[in-house]
Amino acid sequence: MTESGRIENLRRVMEAKCMDASIIFNFENQYYFSGLKAITYSRPIILIVEKTQYSLIIPKLEENHAQVKTDADHLHVYHEVQTSADQRTSYQALLDDVLEGLPAAGIVGIEYSSLPAELVFAIQDKGFELEDIGSDIVAMRAVKSDEEISMIRESGELVSRALEETVENTASGLTEMEIDHFGNQYLFDTISREYPASTLDYFVMSPSGIERTNMPHVFSNTKQISDGDIIIHSRQVGLNGYRAECERTLFVGEPTEQQKEIFDVMMRAQQAALDFISVDVTAKAVNQQALDVIVKAGYGQYIAHRTGHGIGIGLHEAPSLRFDNDLVLKSGMVFCVEPGIYVPGVGGFRHSDTVVLKEEGTEIITGYPRNLGQLVV
Repeated sequence: MTESGRIENLRRVMEAKCMDASIIFNFENQYYFSGLKAITYSRPIILIVEKTQYSLIIPKLEENHAQVKTDADHLHVYHEVQTSADQRTSYQALLDDVLEGLPAAGIVGIEYSSLPAELVFAIQDKGFELEDIGSDIVAMRAVKSDEEISMIRESGELVSRALEETVENTASGLTEMEIDHFGNQYLFDTISREYPASTLDYFVMSPSGIERTNMPHVFSNTKQISDGDIIIHSRQVGLNGYRAECERTLFVGEPTEQQKEIFDVMMRAQQAALDFISVDVTAKAVNQQALDVIVKAGYGQYIAHRTGHGIGIGLHEAPSLRFDNDLVLKSGMVFCVEPGIYVPGVGGFRHSDTVVLKEEGTEIITGYPRNLGQLVV
């Protein structure tokens, strides 16, 4: 589905809720609806979707970018260097201009979780009623189109091969950042050579040792890897904006008997979730499959996070595979399945694979060996 088709879907939501406009501030949602992926940091961008047009409030330095990447009907440009009196320098003032063009006392859709409070108050001060459209956008993004799935599948192949390059070059004496480099270089070389005019997003971390693998999210650093270390090597690759994830727990030298035992429990928990996840089951039921294995083995107190999460444009997207999510899974959803066990004094253990749900069955789109014998380096 094209960006224009997505905007039409949003307009159908707006019509059902009697909205005059939707204001999109989350940068991932802006990319989803407009095709514009910009660096925002201190220069906000605002997407406004009305019944018959959509526009962007955008800084001058992104104007040409927006003209190339979007079909916006209007670009409202604010400037950091004012060379004439009619140039606007405030994005808030431009938003006021757009709001003044809407029907008085109408309804405006916003993302409650993303729009800054100062802009919420500014819209309310204009007399508009606000309604959350965040959950509607989550539902749209959760079910991927065939084109989106094709892009995620490409990323799945790339992330798997990048992980392979790192795992198979890991050795005692290298640093965490040095082992990351092997997979990173594969990505730079392969995408530059085989994917013309493409963009690459990537995320990688390789915490090593007992203490650092018990921190589920910790950046690689210059810590040197030693014989006997456990490593959780985690990667995401986003080719042209769409991501896949693959993670493996590996050992430098022979693991201890307790580490082997917990590794096996983690493996069986992930396999139980992978075997179960499919169209028409609930998110919380998938979580429970992994949880049951870990709890039965006596390691329930060492679970630190949900069994998995959605992925696509974002690193972590809704829906989540967690205990309180009654959502019935649908064809076209994409998840990372990643139950983890983190035992002080022993280490952290987590694999992750990316799966695509389809009516005809669940497809695992990442592939690197998961068994212990292939993950001792």
